Amino acid sequence: MSERYDYIIVGAGLAGASAVEGVREVDASGRVLLLGAEPDRPYHRPPLSKKLWFGDENLEDIFVHDPEFYAAQGVTLRLGAEVVKLDVGARTVTTDDGSQYQYGKLLLATGGAPRRLAIPGGDIPEICYFRTRRDYLALRAGAAPGAHALVIGGGFIGSELACALSHAQVQVTMLFPGSHVCSRVFPHGLGDALGAKMSARGITILAFDKPISIHHTGHRFHTETEGGRKIESDILVAGVGVSPATALAVHGGLRVDGGICVNDYLQTSAPDIYAAGDNAVFPSALLSRAVRVEHWDNALNQGRSAGKNMAGARTAYAYSPYFFSDLFDFGYEAVGDVDARHETVADWQRTNEKGVIYYLEHGLVRGVMLCNVWGQVDAARALIAAKTPGAPETLRGIIPFGE
Repeated sequence: MSERYDYIIVGAGLAGASAVEGVREVDASGRVLLLGAEPDRPYHRPPLSKKLWFGDENLEDIFVHDPEFYAAQGVTLRLGAEVVKLDVGARTVTTDDGSQYQYGKLLLATGGAPRRLAIPGGDIPEICYFRTRRDYLALRAGAAPGAHALVIGGGFIGSELACALSHAQVQVTMLFPGSHVCSRVFPHGLGDALGAKMSARGITILAFDKPISIHHTGHRFHTETEGGRKIESDILVAGVGVSPATALAVHGGLRVDGGICVNDYLQTSAPDIYAAGDNAVFPSALLSRAVRVEHWDNALNQGRSAGKNMAGARTAYAYSPYFFSDLFDFGYEAVGDVDARHETVADWQRTNEKGVIYYLEHGLVRGVMLCNVWGQVDAARALIAAKTPGAPETLRGIIPFGE
């Protein structure tokens, strides 16, 4: 006989924790079960590759809620319990220890998993596919001054970890197939400038190349690249993207297309099942198309919205999330479609250091990147929503730089 809950939330990350808050905003007494595969209660992931390395935050401060929060809210929290089966007809989920639970409403907030290197040696257990609090602890423990780390990947996580490890006095080599760091979002000039900044800090950047095999002997990694390089390292970190966790949805017969498909209310193709966070493909009012967003701000707000709707609020998710990152002293926030393939207009106060980059599609502003410009995310959203024409003379000065 399975135990029944009014609300079951699968995934104890930020989206799941925020969903608890959303449920309780609408329903103060319904039974809630929060199931998490990790052994840790919900925590914020951005500090793992940012502030924790630079002494700006403590490890105990990254948790979303105090330990007492869940019991105080009447929420059953089960950690280290991976859900392995969803039966939509029976309205049950089953965990890896055989426990079965019946739901009234279900939220899939399962997030994503790091993509693995599909090369010989890509499955070596000692490779750090950085994602979790435990990954941070293991990487930090091995990041001794003078050690050599190879970071494979030049996107968000790869560039952030390269800076973090360099700050810890580790010798860092970055290897990626693109022309410059974060090549999917940074225009070439900005990417080159940031690469030069990283090189000046001692990071070796190997662009236009990728690994073809990895061996691990003793305590050393031996990586061979397509360009014929042979790289030895004490640490190997792979940051080559995240795949949405959709297995439960697929096996449950839900609609999946690049993620779990949801409507404006974050309902899947089964109306009593919702999805939120890294795994959800949702209609973006700002961009007028379906998108999947893998960033903190979306998990925070979408999780809360899903929880409220599960409890009966029936409010469309019209929020436009933003993302942020820091590479040494270069910090940025971005909203909308910041695709480096778009035409861009840059309004610099200091070239490649402080200013605003506008991303244009069909002559209209579709994305905005704020480079060391703070407090202007709402203004950027407004420009995109207004379908602002992308003429340079119109855009320059439209968002103030501040102090």
